[in-house]
Amino acid sequence: MHPLPTEFARPWTFLALPPDRADLEGARFVVVPVPFDSTTSYKGGAREGPAAIIAASRFLEEYDPALEGEAAALGIATLPEVEPHVGDPAATVQRVAQVVDALLDRGKVPVLLGGEHTIALGGVQGALRHAPDLWVLYLDAHADLRDSYMGSPYSHACTARRIAEVAPLVEVGVRSMSAPEARFAREKGVPIFPWGPSFRAEDALAWALARLGPRVYISIDLDVLDPALMPAVGTPEPGGLSWREVLVLLEGVARARRVVAFDVVELAPQEGPAACAYVAAALVYKLMGLIARGCTVGE
Repeated sequence: MHPLPTEFARPWTFLALPPDRADLEGARFVVVPVPFDSTTSYKGGAREGPAAIIAASRFLEEYDPALEGEAAALGIATLPEVEPHVGDPAATVQRVAQVVDALLDRGKVPVLLGGEHTIALGGVQGALRHAPDLWVLYLDAHADLRDSYMGSPYSHACTARRIAEVAPLVEVGVRSMSAPEARFAREKGVPIFPWGPSFRAEDALAWALARLGPRVYISIDLDVLDPALMPAVGTPEPGGLSWREVLVLLEGVARARRVVAFDVVELAPQEGPAACAYVAAALVYKLMGLIARGCTVGE
């Protein structure tokens, strides 16, 4: 029997990295797909986001001319999907927390791919076990500060509220919130930098850095971007950040703070052109590169 010609196989890994560069033990970054999509309210489909991002990433270039380097040189492992508990968002959150905890224990930088924004709570909980002084930078078009939504305290509309109960939170990019959420933010001192046509990313960065502690978890809901760039989300809001503006924020934070872990969530591939998955994959890889260049990874 002839051996299979495996040298022609294209791996199902982030960037299609071969086994020697996607080995868990040697990799600095570890991609964790979490196809959870049980509480979305307007448009569903975020469960397809992780697979779409990984598929698109396989066509990215590894070298970043702006950063003059390759984050892939540090190794990027891709884990199997975390199986969600579709009937119990809290159980899904705990599964994510366990994975993040285990990866940080191994000195890795966890990179969560959602799925709905609820998974970020698990990422933060897992990271807190290694960085009790952790701050969370939350980039989102929505405040997500409801105590409960559609009967669930673990709805994607409640994620920032649940995170604020366990870690200090800084929100940037908000363009939609309810009056009770605004009242909660004022009463509890949750800092929110809203977004509008006259706002500048440089001002948002300075404002955020004045509030963030030395170790940071970054959570990116793709609807923070303008729908002209990123229509493939469940709840698009007009007037979002441009590619340049979000990179100003991420580059500044990665330079000045120690990024422990991050997530990119809420891609609903069927709600927009295929290019959206590519943009999301490029954003994930760009943030890896920014963290790698700053040498501020791990514990």
